Amino acid sequence: MKLKRTVVAAIALAMLAAGCAGRSTSDQEAEPHAAEPGNFGDLSSICHEGATTSAPTRGVTATEIKVGVFSDIGFTKQSEFVDAAEVFTSWCNAAGGINGRKIVAEVRDTNLMEVRQRMLDACREDFVLVGGGAALDGLGVKDRLSCLLPEFPAQVSQAQNLQSDLQITALAGTYAHYEPYFGFRSWLLREAYPESAGAVGIITGDSPVTKVLSDKAAEAIRAAGGTVTYSDLYPATGVSDWTPYAQAIKNKGVKGLVFYGDYRQLAKLEDVLTSIDYKLDWVDPTNNSYNSQFLEAAAQSIQKQNNVIDLSGAVPIEAVEASPAMKQMHDIYTKYAPDAELTLNSVRAFSAWLLFAKAATSCGDQLTRRCVVEAAGKESGWSGGGLHTARDLSDKDAAPQCFNVVQATPSGWKQADFKPDQGLFRCNIALYRYIGNYGSPTTLADVGKSLNDVE
Repeated sequence: MKLKRTVVAAIALAMLAAGCAGRSTSDQEAEPHAAEPGNFGDLSSICHEGATTSAPTRGVTATEIKVGVFSDIGFTKQSEFVDAAEVFTSWCNAAGGINGRKIVAEVRDTNLMEVRQRMLDACREDFVLVGGGAALDGLGVKDRLSCLLPEFPAQVSQAQNLQSDLQITALAGTYAHYEPYFGFRSWLLREAYPESAGAVGIITGDSPVTKVLSDKAAEAIRAAGGTVTYSDLYPATGVSDWTPYAQAIKNKGVKGLVFYGDYRQLAKLEDVLTSIDYKLDWVDPTNNSYNSQFLEAAAQSIQKQNNVIDLSGAVPIEAVEASPAMKQMHDIYTKYAPDAELTLNSVRAFSAWLLFAKAATSCGDQLTRRCVVEAAGKESGWSGGGLHTARDLSDKDAAPQCFNVVQATPSGWKQADFKPDQGLFRCNIALYRYIGNYGSPTTLADVGKSLNDVE
């Protein structure tokens, strides 16, 4: 029983490390179409009425489109993907749907360990998967490709699924071959806190997923000119006393710390560091800590320890004055899900839904998987209407272009002084391509298929 609890805790910790957040994006100065139904940010006619008559493929009738939404909600109790599906489909259907077809979102509760079962269900019934994610998503990727099911995920966790075929990611937080935080960490080590470069520490939850993230970070930190002088694991079930870890950090003279795992555990560590009067130059909690819960948990140490997070080009949730698109997203949530918390994963999911809807609308009456994949794959400057920096979706292996940093304060998350050069972001950044082998994405060829099989 203890082993089972440890395994489940390790997976849950890996889910946290994959990235999530708390309600507060690109600094679009104009929102020319937002007042009209079906327009979002700088995108027009995403959803509207129409006269469709055909039922061209599985999951599509003359009146409806059935879309699957993966979520571990039964295990995590986190409803952000489900909320985003409810909000977007309500908003889009109110504007007329996709050329008159209503979107029906079918939540596929993977409940942590049931990815394959839900994928097989989706293969039987759904047109595509949109705006979801599962911690163990690699378990279902071969089944998804075998049934030629496209995916527009909000979050991708495992190497087998990361940048896999028939997958179009609207707002990436991870890359198969590039370090997503290299610009951010270069800024930390070379500009903001150069004295920390020779003394970086990494603490990682004992989980296969988080350990891979730690290995990637260590490689990139060295490439950015840093030296990792302290590295440790903590049990996936948590630590009752963080004193030994805090003392080791102090004894090693660590000045910058990267933490992969549960932000509640990090808050406990920071409290101990503060109690022994040891202040780090910076802490990178990763963007899973970008929420109000972390601020509450770390309230005793928030002024002492300097927590900074890279949002990788996503507009901060708080930036409603700077971003018409983010303001509109807040308004839509207030109308259709007033009790839901708007999170970073909500933004990722909403961008995925917008991308799917724009591509599907362009296909007209003959809505097929082949058409929607090809249409979405032609987007060379996708920004979710202004929710994030633009991404070239026609280049599957495109590198990160910008970063932006928020800092934890007693009054909430604030933009850090990272010298943005394009509105809310800093772009034209240094890039780093991994040398280490961290796994490969699954392809259609791996299951004996090709793009020509997609209809």
